[in-house]
Amino acid sequence: MSYAVRQSSIEIYKKPCTPKPRDTYTARNRRFVARNNTMVEKMESIFHTNDKLGNEPEWNAVEVHEDELVEDKYQGTAADRHDMRMLGRIQVLRRNFNFVPILGFSAVLICTWELLTPTAGGQYHWVSEFSPRWCQKYLSYITGWLLAIGWQGAIVGLSFVAGATVQGLITLNNPTYEPQQWHGTLLVIAAVVIAIAINTLLAKTLPIAEWFILVLHIVGLFAIIIPLLVMAPKNSARVALLDITNSGGWSTTGTSFMVGLLTVLASQMGLDCCVHMAEEVQNASETLPKAILWGAGLNAILGYVCVLTLCFTMTDIPALLDSKTGFPFLQLFYDVTKSNAATAVMAAIVIITLILAVVSEVATASRQIWAFARDDGLPFSKFLRRVKPGWNIPLNALWVSLIFGIVIALVNLGSSVALNAIVSLTISALISSYIVSIGCVISKRLRHEPMPASKFSLGRWGLAINIAAEVFLIPFFVFCFFPTAAPVDPQTMNWNVVMFGGITLFATGYYVAGGRDRYRPPNLIQNRDI
Repeated sequence: MSYAVRQSSIEIYKKPCTPKPRDTYTARNRRFVARNNTMVEKMESIFHTNDKLGNEPEWNAVEVHEDELVEDKYQGTAADRHDMRMLGRIQVLRRNFNFVPILGFSAVLICTWELLTPTAGGQYHWVSEFSPRWCQKYLSYITGWLLAIGWQGAIVGLSFVAGATVQGLITLNNPTYEPQQWHGTLLVIAAVVIAIAINTLLAKTLPIAEWFILVLHIVGLFAIIIPLLVMAPKNSARVALLDITNSGGWSTTGTSFMVGLLTVLASQMGLDCCVHMAEEVQNASETLPKAILWGAGLNAILGYVCVLTLCFTMTDIPALLDSKTGFPFLQLFYDVTKSNAATAVMAAIVIITLILAVVSEVATASRQIWAFARDDGLPFSKFLRRVKPGWNIPLNALWVSLIFGIVIALVNLGSSVALNAIVSLTISALISSYIVSIGCVISKRLRHEPMPASKFSLGRWGLAINIAAEVFLIPFFVFCFFPTAAPVDPQTMNWNVVMFGGITLFATGYYVAGGRDRYRPPNLIQNRDI
């Protein structure tokens, strides 16, 4: 963009700032002038920064409208303003999350690792900044696509589990009920619609909702495990802790263990959830690392308590697996309590928690595609990155999440195998984004390049922890393409590998066909010297 065009863009915002006569200079006029002056200052700061660096200005420096700016009270702390200037961004989302609400966010969708750049882009931003120069743009681009698809699939996956649990509970209470695929499809759509409604109509109160989610996440678990521990017959310590059941038909127990562990791993696929909310968190560079660590620690404790409880109380595993409900835990609840009402209450806690987790999934997924579209990484980026004036949320991105969720849910009407393949893509897509982003951090450390300054650091243990994370993730990335059981036929085949390869090839083709000319990676926009 030429200097003349840049200056004319700034002048457009300067024009309304001319003071009116004293008698008409109302408080509303003064607020309007102040906000326009703030806009001018931000635009000039970004223009001058990019002039110095020889980079193109970030998109929203020219395209953000005055009515998209948030009020000063939602601009965050001085550190937040500094981070946004460093990132080359303008604050258009409302920073109304503090420590406890974002802890609830990360606790439901667990999150763990070192946070270097508090931006909604997350992994694709870090890949852009830390990868070797020769592959920065492409790796960042592909990572952005995998994140966008992965998080959209996660919405449907979690909604599907919630809907299937409802069907299982109906089956338990009504033995004549015959679950139909269209029943499950409608329940999935209902869960997605509820989550979208909360993220739009109740956007300002979402932090309050996260308080409730956090309380339910903790109290709800104990409301379930206490009856189990008190009323259920118990396995011996040897049976509970040492016996391994191979129900997948695999030739070795080790293979069965690794494939079975993917179910547990899927519940941990929130590694980047609250990071994508970074531009809505007050004092994000300090609050997010604390929330991540507290969320990881909290879930580790609750997770082990839950697993140990189940290991000691599941005394008849074959009977639980053959339950007509389709969910062994529902059958366990009933076997222990001998009451449909008690089972329904315990199951309701699980269902409500799952739906509230979908709310967090929707918030994460919409911010991810909004951030990627902000850098022109997706088709129709100009539409996707638009922020609803006065609402200060990425409304268009939320509508895309709604449409995507409904369309994918409808796939279940034609083929549950196809739906399972799309949902399983979530695991491989998100794990691959973790592997690539952590790998880029390792690469930067091994190149002996200085890491950017941050308020949280792993210190001298950083490289060792990064390598340990890669060693942990890579085998699971391989096993996430395995079928859940053997022998394998077209119905039990895990078509995830086809979906993952197809998305990667499509994104690469789109990149070559013109995406690389439009996409502006974050490393060309930010300025760490500010």
